[in-house]
Amino acid sequence: MTDPLPLPDGFQIGHWTDARARTGCTVVIPAPGTRGSVDVRGGGTGTREIEPLSPLANAEGPTAVLLTGGSAFGLGAADGVALWLEERGLGRPTPAGMVPLVPTAVVFDLVEGDAGTRPGPDAGYAACESAAAAVPERGPVGAGTGAAVGKVLGHDRATRGGVGYATTALRSGEIVAAIAIANAFGDVVGEDGELLGAPRGERGELLRTAELVAEMPQRPELPHLSARTAGNTTLACVCTDASLDKRSCAIIARMASAGIARAVNPAFTPVDGDVVFCLASGSEPPAPPGLAASWALTMLGTVAATVTAAAIRDAVRRAN
Repeated sequence: MTDPLPLPDGFQIGHWTDARARTGCTVVIPAPGTRGSVDVRGGGTGTREIEPLSPLANAEGPTAVLLTGGSAFGLGAADGVALWLEERGLGRPTPAGMVPLVPTAVVFDLVEGDAGTRPGPDAGYAACESAAAAVPERGPVGAGTGAAVGKVLGHDRATRGGVGYATTALRSGEIVAAIAIANAFGDVVGEDGELLGAPRGERGELLRTAELVAEMPQRPELPHLSARTAGNTTLACVCTDASLDKRSCAIIARMASAGIARAVNPAFTPVDGDVVFCLASGSEPPAPPGLAASWALTMLGTVAATVTAAAIRDAVRRAN
């Protein structure tokens, strides 16, 4: 497996990791002026400042995107990211100065280590301090430190998840990259359908969640149900140096969500918090509306879905 390309121009990624408590956070810092949007698919999301990424909102994009552990408690790590950005004069201009916009999405990792230790402002600040314009560290680090996949038989029989990364260079010169946090209820499956991460049977063999669910009672006892379904999410952030406006980023984020469905089975369940961001740093104005622009979006969205799926698979391979 060859190493992927570095990040597109203008992007940096940093982690903060607490290996003892099995939690952490991961920040994506794009170049100033980057446009961005989001696609929310899961039924159990934990987010902050997502609405400014709506195509109808007036902000063009985020100052940074934070992916964090700690469930809803971990949303506080965004305060540290905002402080780091403010100190460097980065954010949305207002009459009172720059105001950083830090859309944030969380994974539930409270049952994996020390539930009382969650990423906070200091963790978000430290993740920014570690950010670099290079292939990010992968595996059980950052927001993926306490991640696991294939949890239908409980966390003790799940497979370790983590952070993954994948890239593709287009013939036109642009780079499309994706960083993903694999913490799904379902299995992570490879390119040919083989199980990469799934619940383990009595002999340690990997079992298919979809087959197990089909054989289960429709209404299992509540304690067993809670143990099987608590805390799942697949997060991804697509980064590209292509020239896209905010609406186009929303289209790419929606298409990139197909990458989750390719690599995770089942995906987008009521107990998953699946979220995909798309950030575009290209400085040239996008193509005017028309057939050429539609084709460009089709091409970029197709590639974005491919690298999103590859990043999810990379996360499980690196963690195991």
